[in-house]
Amino acid sequence: MARDDMGHPVPVAGPARRVVSLVPSLTEAIAHTRREALVGATDWCTHPADLDVARVRGTKNPDRAAVAALGPDLVVANKEENRELDVRRLREAGVPVWVTVIETVPQALDSLARLFAEGLRWPVPSWLTEARRAWSRPVPAARAHVAIPVWRDPWMVVGSATFTGDLARRLGLANVFAAHPDRYPRVALDEIDRDDVDLVLLPDEPYAFTADDGPEAFRRAPTALVSGRLLTWYGPSLLRAREELADLGR
Repeated sequence: MARDDMGHPVPVAGPARRVVSLVPSLTEAIAHTRREALVGATDWCTHPADLDVARVRGTKNPDRAAVAALGPDLVVANKEENRELDVRRLREAGVPVWVTVIETVPQALDSLARLFAEGLRWPVPSWLTEARRAWSRPVPAARAHVAIPVWRDPWMVVGSATFTGDLARRLGLANVFAAHPDRYPRVALDEIDRDDVDLVLLPDEPYAFTADDGPEAFRRAPTALVSGRLLTWYGPSLLRAREELADLGR
């Protein structure tokens, strides 16, 4: 029996033909690889933009009855994105759930490879091999110190042990909150807007920072609006993330 990233045994009978994803990043990865197998996803799963599958509410409040009714061979989830309660209740209902654990770019690549090979029993897709090649370079020296808010009112930022922080580090961007004990700490605005922050990255998700909502709050640190998908998602977006975010902080 296969075991997911949490070490939990997951019954896998053969190649998955019906999959429900409770994580936007994983939804995109599965749809990009074998779209016909994806039968359900959350309301937050926005890529591919033309995805036409059953919606099962959100990542934190999935409609477990709707998930089970879809008869999935496998439900894919994530330790950070989804609640342990929902995973447990689905398993108690006889629904196989594969939980991923992703806190770094290499961990994302390895986790996805295991999901495809051992959880879904599909060949590892070529896009994942290409993404691994793209992110195999040595970690560069930091060229800029950045802060990465993910919410406002209250302000919350990327802290320690996050995929986003590791991706930024591999782009040469040092997260000034990387040593914070919390993964997504709540901080005061003046802890972000300070002279030793070279750039504040404002992604368009989970909070939808825009030109009119975010930059106006900062007086000392410069800001840049960035794609939340490129900065926070793991999956096919990794193919574009390095190139499209390469000039940040230069």
